Amino acid sequence: MSWPILSAVTYLPLVGAAIILFFLRGDGEATRRNILNVSLGVTTLTFLVSLLIWWNFDTSNPGFQFVEEAAWTGGFMSYRMGVDGISMLFVILTTFLMPFCVLASWKVVQTRLKEYMVAFLVLETLMIGVFTALDLILFYVFFEAGLIPMFLIIGVWGGARRVYAAFKFFLYTLLGSVLMLLAMMAMYWEAGTTSIPDLLNHPFPPEMQTWLWLAFLASFAVKMPMWPVHTWLPDAHVEAPTAGSVVLAAILLKMGGYGFLRFSLPMFPLASADLAPLIYALSVIAIIYTSLVALMQEDVKKLIAYSSVAHMGFVTMGIFTMTAQGVQGGIFQMLSHGIVSGALFLCVGVIYDRMHTRQIADYGGLVNRMPWYAFAFMVFTMANVGLPGTSGFVGEFLTLVGAFQVNTWVALLATTGVVLSAGYALWLYRRVIFGTLEKPNLTGILDLSLREKVILVPLVALTIFFGVYPAPIMDVTAASVDQLITNYQAAIAGGAETAQVTK
Repeated sequence: MSWPILSAVTYLPLVGAAIILFFLRGDGEATRRNILNVSLGVTTLTFLVSLLIWWNFDTSNPGFQFVEEAAWTGGFMSYRMGVDGISMLFVILTTFLMPFCVLASWKVVQTRLKEYMVAFLVLETLMIGVFTALDLILFYVFFEAGLIPMFLIIGVWGGARRVYAAFKFFLYTLLGSVLMLLAMMAMYWEAGTTSIPDLLNHPFPPEMQTWLWLAFLASFAVKMPMWPVHTWLPDAHVEAPTAGSVVLAAILLKMGGYGFLRFSLPMFPLASADLAPLIYALSVIAIIYTSLVALMQEDVKKLIAYSSVAHMGFVTMGIFTMTAQGVQGGIFQMLSHGIVSGALFLCVGVIYDRMHTRQIADYGGLVNRMPWYAFAFMVFTMANVGLPGTSGFVGEFLTLVGAFQVNTWVALLATTGVVLSAGYALWLYRRVIFGTLEKPNLTGILDLSLREKVILVPLVALTIFFGVYPAPIMDVTAASVDQLITNYQAAIAGGAETAQVTK
């Protein structure tokens, strides 16, 4: 396109944050309404502009498109932006969900609304930047800066243990990323560039690949999060406000998987092949262990948080099979999980706003008072289980198909996670939705409001649509995934020949 659409999409939320911060003053109801309207308008406009990327995207081109480049630091690094079939849909997912986060906060946030919305808009800019950056340092700036607004969202507007959860989230993520920064410095000294497209074509020495791969793993494993560095996630989810949980589960967790696809596999293929069994082991443990932990939870948010860790296990397993089905399934699972997990946390927010409790035992029989809510919650629960006809099935099925091609035992063990997910998800649904309406405090609650229907109906429609017709996603990712696998296999073959000659 003739204009920098990626920069426009990336920085539009930042413009909205500046408008709210500097031009909307006062504490009255009119100011509050203006802040909400500006936030909703800016996030909606950002989503509409991002759709132009999808509309003009060439699905047959596996390379980077809409590339922008400008001098930045006098030769050391440049401002580079671009998207390919792997990153483009994550930009759409981010811009799509942010208006729902604003709507979910419409009546809930009563204190420091201006700062709250500014934090969310700044966070949107930083999240989009992660998926569009084509320079190592630019990627790192966006990747790490996103910690600050999320830290504030949890620490200021969270629950009773919000400060503990915020610091735990911050320290876990920051410590992992320090190793990634050291790896990026080593890559610059080795290749002489911070350009991601150039680094994708640079053959790093085999012994160096292993250390670089492990350094990136330290950051991406925490971000996913993978077992055993997942313990920050349940605390962060439980204490975060509803919109914070949506962003955390739907978008921030996907940065780890995106990092594996953008850096670990294409830049360090030999190390990825050697250490893939480690990923398989960690993925299977995450799928089984966190599913069992989810079965024991009495807090709705904690149960869904642990289920997210289990579903991310399918993602890492599928990605590192390096088969077309596995990688496509991993990407699809991330996008589907972004919609479904975000919707589940929004559903929790609906009943929490009415009852101010997240304890499963405090509910029961909601179908008698909230039939529309019960239907929406059912669709997202079935998608979380992986029921055919929902988007959750497509991603899990493809990752398992990819795993079967590589290691039958890994696939068989991972399949137990499907059974366990049905156990905890259906147990949750039965306890909350079905049964008799016995608890007196539930008899007066009302079904979904118009605002809540506006939030949940599009998510229900997409969950079913992509479960029945996944082609719009598959068509976008196919060319880039095929190129990734082809380059990976060529690097593995070249490494094997080099090793043979050395012997």
